[in-house]
Amino acid sequence: MRAAELRVAGPTGRRPLEIGEVARPELRLGQVLLRVKACGVCRTDLHIVEGELPPRKRPVIPGHQIVGEIAGGATPELPVGLRVGVSWLGGVDGSCALCRRGMENLCDAPVFTGYTVDGGYAEYAAAQADFVFPLPEELTDTQAAPLLCAGIIGFRSIRVAGVERGERVGLFGFGASAHLAIAVLRAWKCNVYVSTRGESHRKLAESLGANWVGSEKEKPPVALDRAITFAPSGDVVVAALSSLRKGGVVAINAIHLDRMPEFDYDSLLWGERQIRSVANMTRQDARDFIAVAAEIGLRPKVTLFPLEQANEALAAIKADAIDGAAVIVP
Repeated sequence: MRAAELRVAGPTGRRPLEIGEVARPELRLGQVLLRVKACGVCRTDLHIVEGELPPRKRPVIPGHQIVGEIAGGATPELPVGLRVGVSWLGGVDGSCALCRRGMENLCDAPVFTGYTVDGGYAEYAAAQADFVFPLPEELTDTQAAPLLCAGIIGFRSIRVAGVERGERVGLFGFGASAHLAIAVLRAWKCNVYVSTRGESHRKLAESLGANWVGSEKEKPPVALDRAITFAPSGDVVVAALSSLRKGGVVAINAIHLDRMPEFDYDSLLWGERQIRSVANMTRQDARDFIAVAAEIGLRPKVTLFPLEQANEALAAIKADAIDGAAVIVP
């Protein structure tokens, strides 16, 4: 099969993904084989490919927003031809203390799709049968792909931030995840304030119903109840914190930050303001978000790349050259 493999991490400009023929996955007990129809490109893929996250498997096929059809290992619940999705969390041990507490997103021995096991930048992919999700017919393959991480993790970020209907919510950064989160927030009658660099991202936020849009250097005109940061920057976290009311919450939607700068406790954190990190997702998050997406008619904005241009897709993500989400089609 054709696939994009990472053998040595490096800047996207050096084209670190090697496109070529590799062996089709061999199934282990409890796995299904998927014929990949589309795979979303996530900023986490960029962190893996450029080496900002430590290597867990080499070589590895990245990609964890997989839409595919069951092509092997079928069961009565997952028959051949059924269209399913796969996300970042590809498995858990089910026995650690956190799993037993219902916190599988924090499992001590997790499987991460496209990181600890091969992912979806390929014509075929293997996945654990209990970590695939049937997809609604209303969504096309390329529309469904970005929902499977950018959408789910944005939805979890809303939950971690404690957002309630009708609140004032700030989105700091407006890429693939934020442009899906805003649809949920608008459906919940929240007032949404977007701070982001890039004129095209600001125009997209306006078109999707943001109440206020400003640059990364501008502060929202009201004190926010909740804020979610999407850029992998500690400076953005501090900017979001400075926009909160007392008792407000910042949720950091990032698996990697460049750094956390020093900030003044008295003026920024005091007053029971909180900073929370968002770590992975649960299967219930995935099920709940897919149901919400179908209910509100969520349709992501996507830019398509053939598998042979996987390096170009990652470079576009790095340069913030994509409005919405990038999707690879084998």
